[in-house]
Amino acid sequence: MYQETLVILKPDALERNLVGAIIDRFEKVGLTIVDIHYYRRVNDAILKKHYPDTMAEGLGKKAQLATSGINDPKAHGMKVLERLRKYFTRNPIIAIRFGGEDAIKTVRKVTGYTDPATSEKGTIRGDFGADSIAKSTVEGRACENLIHASGNSEEAKSELALWFPK
Repeated sequence: MYQETLVILKPDALERNLVGAIIDRFEKVGLTIVDIHYYRRVNDAILKKHYPDTMAEGLGKKAQLATSGINDPKAHGMKVLERLRKYFTRNPIIAIRFGGEDAIKTVRKVTGYTDPATSEKGTIRGDFGADSIAKSTVEGRACENLIHASGNSEEAKSELALWFPK
């Protein structure tokens, strides 16, 4: 089934000159760029909608799996959200609307797991990732994992509307 989904190339992908290599991975599996937008700076309103406070507990639990010493996942997740929002404003990002057969599942597979340290080789994060959730948690910053990719069809629909308003 044809789908469209969102991929955001985060600041570290641009800083490390990986834009072409990352886009190439998606094109090689049959996805096409439907729309692309370069954001010199993302405004706070978009970031608070993209990373709403309701995500805090889930983010905290993901960090809890990667490192010890997190007793309150929701409180830690709020810190993670603030770090993510700060990370997204550090340097430019690129939002891409990809289209293709089973695009959401395909993008997730090519991207790899959230934590580059545990992402499989052959995925973007597994091959190009240079950070880990454990390290970033200890250092009090966002995990630099190169990409955001919509997780399901509802996310893709709402995120595409947010990043590519009509």
